Order: sequence, then C-alpha cells, then structure tokens
Amino acid sequence: MTQPFALRPDDAALVTRGHQVYLENCASCHGSEREGQANWRERNAQGMLPAPPHDESGHTWHHPDEMLFALTKYGVAKVANMPGYQSAMPAYEGKLSDSDIIAVLSWIKSQWPEETRKLHDQVNQRAQVK
Repeated sequence: MTQPFALRPDDAALVTRGHQVYLENCASCHGSEREGQANWRERNAQGMLPAPPHDESGHTWHHPDEMLFALTKYGVAKVANMPGYQSAMPAYEGKLSDSDIIAVLSWIKSQWPEETRKLHDQVNQRAQVK
C-alpha cells in the first residue's frame, strides 16, 4: 500500500510538474540546482539558518516523506511545536496544493544519485516501523 505522502520520483509527469513548481517557489532560496545558500549550517545575522541544499550534500534525504511534506506545508515552527521559532522558510499551506508539494519533493528526490535515493528509502522504511 502506498503511503499518502509517499514521494514518486519515478512518475515522469509528476516530476516534470514538480520541477516547474520548484523553479517558481523554491529556487530563489534553495537554488535552481538545489545547491542551497552559502554557510547553510550557520545562523545568519538575523539568527536564522540559510536555505539548505536539496541535493545529496544536504539533509533533506535524512527525513521521511511524511516529515518533508509536513515541513513544507506547515513550516518548521508548527511541525516542531516551537511557536517562536524563526525561519525564512515559509509554510506553503494555502499557497501550494498537497499534490504540488508531493510533486516538488518527488522532483527533488528524482535528482539524487541512486545511492542517496536508496538511503532515503531506508529512512522511510524505518519511519513506517515506528
């Protein structure tokens, strides 16, 4: 059974749509090549973390699909239950449909090397066992 938030990096039509949505909504911060911002592990002068890369060098693949979906839709503060947490990452609830969020995340995963995709699949398997 497919999980409701499962990414589909092998769905060509979904991935194509996801790339377009990414370019329109994500690339301005995360980079058109998913490279993220410089010094993304260090807080900036405003105390916020810069946008991380979404390639295999970042931490996106360390999180299961459902968490990636929730972070994108609701934002870090809500998902982490930290109401005062400041982040430059907007919550996309009401801005992107659930299917567009899945499309973007599917496109991101489709760009990872096969080994990283396999590692992410393992992250998902461990999350389903809990």
